[in-house]
Amino acid sequence: MAATAADASGIAATDAGTDAGDRSPAVSAPATGAENAADRDIVFSARHLWKVFGPKADRIPDDTSLTGLSVPEVRERTGCTPAVRDVSFDVHKGEVFVVMGLSGSGKSTLVRCLTRLIEPTGGSLEMDGEDVLGMDRSALRDLRRRRAAMVFQHFGLLPHRTVLDNVAYGLEIQGVGKAERRARAAEMVEKVGLAGLEKRRPGQLSGGQQQRVGLARALAVDPEILLFDEPFSALDPLIRRDMQEEVVRLHREEGRTMVFITHDLAEALTVGDRIALMRDGEIVQLGTPEEIVGSPADDYVRDFVRDVPREQVLTVRRAMRPAEGDEADQGPALAPSTLISDAIEAVARSGGAVRVAENGRCLGIVDHACLLNVVARMDVARTEVAA
Repeated sequence: MAATAADASGIAATDAGTDAGDRSPAVSAPATGAENAADRDIVFSARHLWKVFGPKADRIPDDTSLTGLSVPEVRERTGCTPAVRDVSFDVHKGEVFVVMGLSGSGKSTLVRCLTRLIEPTGGSLEMDGEDVLGMDRSALRDLRRRRAAMVFQHFGLLPHRTVLDNVAYGLEIQGVGKAERRARAAEMVEKVGLAGLEKRRPGQLSGGQQQRVGLARALAVDPEILLFDEPFSALDPLIRRDMQEEVVRLHREEGRTMVFITHDLAEALTVGDRIALMRDGEIVQLGTPEEIVGSPADDYVRDFVRDVPREQVLTVRRAMRPAEGDEADQGPALAPSTLISDAIEAVARSGGAVRVAENGRCLGIVDHACLLNVVARMDVARTEVAA
């Protein structure tokens, strides 16, 4: 099943050798994002997770005569609908883990399973090594109030409260004193760019401003992990882009762990360190943006990424060729995490080949032909012929 491949990818294949989050062409660029995810602590760990809706749903995960069937076939035979099917993955501390898929793929059900807003049917789920499925009501309440915070598509603001009091609401539920929670809320209002609007009510704000209030409310409780369930899908394109940039900025400043749900591939590529692409409740591929775009697992993923500008996602590590003669010892150098789009400009300026170097060692060479091959998908054609 696809989930088996996803399990291996989520655990072992995070060492992509590239940094999806680093856009800098500097040779000494530090390893961040997905590149060192395997070296960080695991926040969430899911193994063979299932969520099945319907009568006697708990029998589905253990029935081998049913687990290999399609969703319509399972529904026809049992009256049950598998929404999440045998899913395994790890979310590492400090990364933005994106779950992407079309409507009905199971992505929103999956994120709600992480805090048991929806109870999983089978499998195991841990947060910081603690069994989430075994938590009693008190521990689960603490997880939802303090350790994880969710930002929803529909803002869920209290219309009779001001911006400041909406942001402070989670702290009020925690029992934090009025002066302290208002001071903390004011900090978050400023952080998300709403300073001066503290006394307004939600009805006096634009859609983007309302979503910023929702984001500030989630940040105010200082959670270990932020869960975003398609938070920007109802916003206009320009406002959506501003909010995506806001998430990227906040992550860069705070390094907070995030799980981000979306149906928008461009959004996933913008904010994600790693992406899990779902279809019919299963993860069909899990990897960095470069892995998803450059090495799609099957025709479904290939169709998903067909129109992506590859030069804005792939790095020179994919384009480079071996050095010839004295090429390794002279000329300008780029970091292996440099995007193809940036490398095109560097090669055009140099008028010739450019080295790809890391820690003073030449890894390869990129020139006009190498870069054009990637943009024109000639590298894909060669791979398919070799296969």
